[in-house]
Amino acid sequence: MITKRTHLGNIIVTKQFFGELIGRTIVNCFGVVDMNADGPKQTVFETLPFLPKIFPKTNYIDKGISFKIINDKLYIQLHITVMYGVNVSSVVKSIQHKIKYVVEEETDIKVERVNVFIDGIKS
Repeated sequence: MITKRTHLGNIIVTKQFFGELIGRTIVNCFGVVDMNADGPKQTVFETLPFLPKIFPKTNYIDKGISFKIINDKLYIQLHITVMYGVNVSSVVKSIQHKIKYVVEEETDIKVERVNVFIDGIKS
């Protein structure tokens, strides 16, 4: 959670907001087919089909996204599957640029780094 001070008061930006903002942005990027689980928590939720029934309000838009906030700077990691036949380098550069732009415009928090891991290719 990050607290930004303004002349009108404090603005609190939660980690859930960052996850949803990044997730909704990456879904609209060209060449991205799917997001892959990142870490044990996301892997468990992905592999056990009965968990969505137990936790119906759990949001999966942040699947494949992890980030750290250090000294008001954001470090983002994405795990994705890309479409077969696309230029992977161009897709990654486009994703990095779009994520950085959207996050900085919406939150006014500097994005230090966006790491994109290609975990698979689908046709």
